[in-house]
Amino acid sequence: MATLPSKKDVLLGLLEKTSVLMHLDARREDVQVPRHLKTNPQLILQLGLNLAVPIRDLDVGDDGVRCTLSFSRTPFFCVLPYPAIFAMVSEDGGRAMVWPEDVPAEVARAAEAEARKLGLLKEATEAAEADGPRLEAAPSPPKRPRPALADEPKVRVEAKRPAKPKAAAKAAAKEAQRPKRALPPYLRVIK
Repeated sequence: MATLPSKKDVLLGLLEKTSVLMHLDARREDVQVPRHLKTNPQLILQLGLNLAVPIRDLDVGDDGVRCTLSFSRTPFFCVLPYPAIFAMVSEDGGRAMVWPEDVPAEVARAAEAEARKLGLLKEATEAAEADGPRLEAAPSPPKRPRPALADEPKVRVEAKRPAKPKAAAKAAAKEAQRPKRALPPYLRVIK
């Protein structure tokens, strides 16, 4: 098995180009995140050099990452040791790295179940194509030709305006008789 690059090198490489979605097991004792997130086996945190809320104290060290992150607009100093980090994904989706030995067991089981589900569908499709009779789509019925526009009869439809109710007509007449007030100079329309 090939050795994977160090988490520090991967993080620094990704941060040069884009922000990073870091997947980590927040349940570890050495991880410092807000209390309500400490029970999460797959916490995803966004790190970057040019985020809307800047991370001014981002420290990518040899033993992990230290920085102040914003959680619901509340700053919190986080300590993220490398053994707790199991995946990094560039926010643009172009690059990603997973360290399988650090993936929490329940996250790995959920990923395996999803892969098995997708794999079973793929295997069943391949088996049906290889062994069973092929199902072919029935030919679609021929399309009926649409008559040309010139063949359609020309009908002119004229719409009549609905008559105004008497009350609306009286209100409009009163409004027309009301003297117009001059607008202040700052509201006048210049033509």
